[in-house]
Amino acid sequence: MKIESVEAIPVSYPEPNDFNALRHLCLCKITADDGQVGWGESITQFPEANFAVKAIIEGMAPNLIGRDPVHVEALWRQNKDQAWWYGYGGGISSYAVAAIDIALWDLRGKAVGASVLDLLGGPVHERLPAIASCHAHYEEIPAMVEEAQEWLSTGMQGVKVGFGKRGNARLGYEHDRDVEYVRQMREGIGEDKMLMIDCGIAIKWDVSTAVRRAQAMEPYNLTWIEEPLGAWDPEGYRTLRDKTSTLIAYGEKEWTLEGFERVLSTGTVDVVGVDPGRAEGITGFKKACDRIEAYRRQANAHAWSSAIVTAASLAISFSSPACKLFEVKPLRNPMQHELVTDPFEHVDGWWYPPTGVGLGIEVLDEVVDRYRSEVVLGV
Repeated sequence: MKIESVEAIPVSYPEPNDFNALRHLCLCKITADDGQVGWGESITQFPEANFAVKAIIEGMAPNLIGRDPVHVEALWRQNKDQAWWYGYGGGISSYAVAAIDIALWDLRGKAVGASVLDLLGGPVHERLPAIASCHAHYEEIPAMVEEAQEWLSTGMQGVKVGFGKRGNARLGYEHDRDVEYVRQMREGIGEDKMLMIDCGIAIKWDVSTAVRRAQAMEPYNLTWIEEPLGAWDPEGYRTLRDKTSTLIAYGEKEWTLEGFERVLSTGTVDVVGVDPGRAEGITGFKKACDRIEAYRRQANAHAWSSAIVTAASLAISFSSPACKLFEVKPLRNPMQHELVTDPFEHVDGWWYPPTGVGLGIEVLDEVVDRYRSEVVLGV
């Protein structure tokens, strides 16, 4: 088998889990000379990044044509060597490396008749808990609790809530409201369910605010608090760790293995978020998980995009002892439930090892075409 063509496909779609905001992904379709296809994805978020990644994938494509897709890591290294010219240390180039790498793993599995999980060494977990990864949708706290209860009624075993998101929830901005929200959520979902809060990009707590919030929330048994001080503040995170007992999660904004190593070496992170759609694909995620495991920390897949990244993240999560759970968007959405013939679904609150050759998904070209986006010059 040899690589015959590489196509970069920007898509845009309304995301019900984000108030129907238009979100952007750059897909990668690699076709072999025998007609088999591998699919990859980068979670670019913005249209300008989408089209930049398309151009970079197209720039990398000539060096991939005629190569054996089974040689995934050699091609991953080749792409990284090329990418340093316009993305040393990460950035836009890492999106392109990620999308190509995921597609190559998919095609590699199809070439040898094995699942990506098998190629990674097989499952080390029999099953993983399913967690609803959501944005808060309502102004009234009781309504948000009821929504979480509805999701958990399907068997899911916890809720991770994004603060500072669109809508009228206003979480992350007022101490008393935040603490009351966590109190009511804990009371409403019960002590046996996991509860995490994710401060995300909009919340800008200083160290003293983060310490005060976290201390006030400690009685309600948060599983972890994510990015309370943003992507990088080792001194601040050290202070927060010393003054609170809740696990601290961050790392999702890192691009490369070197970036994850930098975070781990601070000794201030308990749960490291990794998105294979931006952090150099399955190969990059696997390398990060190995280091996270060596530091005896927890890895957590950020799979908040399409079924392609979900498939890649599930394979890695089941292959690594560092991964302990798996998040899923609770509301049905086009890139999860329309894009593939057999959408991923948890079973009574549990995920089981993925099966099927490659990523184990069949992407529908007509759905890709429906959401395909084209650049408009001058806009």
